[in-house]
Amino acid sequence: MRIGVDLGGTKIEAAALGAGGTLLARRRTATPQGDYVATVRAVAALVHGLEQETGLAGSVGIGTPGALSPATGRIKNSNSTCLIAQPLREDLSQVLGRPVRLANDADCFALSEAVDGAGEGCSTLFGVIVGTGTGGGIVIHGRLLQGPNAIAGEWGHNPLPWPQPDELPGPPCYCGQRGCLETWISGPGLAGDFFRVTGEPIPAEAIVCRAEQGDAAAESALQRYETRLARGLASVINLLDPEIIVLGGGLSNIPRLYDNVPRLWGRWIFSDTVATRLAPHRHGDSSGVRGAAWLWSEEEAEAMAKEMTREGDSCA
Repeated sequence: MRIGVDLGGTKIEAAALGAGGTLLARRRTATPQGDYVATVRAVAALVHGLEQETGLAGSVGIGTPGALSPATGRIKNSNSTCLIAQPLREDLSQVLGRPVRLANDADCFALSEAVDGAGEGCSTLFGVIVGTGTGGGIVIHGRLLQGPNAIAGEWGHNPLPWPQPDELPGPPCYCGQRGCLETWISGPGLAGDFFRVTGEPIPAEAIVCRAEQGDAAAESALQRYETRLARGLASVINLLDPEIIVLGGGLSNIPRLYDNVPRLWGRWIFSDTVATRLAPHRHGDSSGVRGAAWLWSEEEAEAMAKEMTREGDSCA
């Protein structure tokens, strides 16, 4: 059995996968806000709960905001700031009594969608998270692209391309810069743009609902959002030329994006034709946990389960 955990900003979800990726069990809980120790305990409780429910032991992969620093082994670049500079992998390994693999949540999403999701069979995939934050992951021929700085696909912390005068210098970002893509095309980015124009503080979901009901201000906000997303993805296509771009996160559930954004992005793409496809995720909220579980092969998970069983027998 392989267990994948998606450690998000608002919720933590865990799933147990059997042979061939069959879903055996699934659990979720709210993410403790600003509390690192409580977050570690919550992850451990979900893993233990899945193992009790299935009666099986397994490997554990974690998808988390940010990434492990190659220099320190601690979390960096996380918009869940309580994780920054913490030894998350080591702490979870100690609590769970086994090695733990950890990857950026967008990388896990991209891997899941490349293996058996919307990008199945595609040679190159760019996976995008547009939710509480904005991230990306790159999969080439079924393998995650992981560079020496552990930042491959960190698309959300590049500046908004081809900015308009009224978009400069851009909103401040938690990373210390201004005008990062995350400050424009995440859920809070859409809400922030709407507030700056109307003075009304409402969440992204409400903006989408109002636009569907014919509200002019909400419709204008969504059109600005689509143009900014098109510019951001055009820069990715110019650099990577992926076969498919798959969207995940809360804002990926807006159906109009898949027609409107590709209709817009050609203006900024350095080609006479654009064959890249824009697609929604196939696995829904399970994409992150499935990708985290895929960080271990079935053979590795089986070997770990046998080792844990032997250790349990010896302790008894």
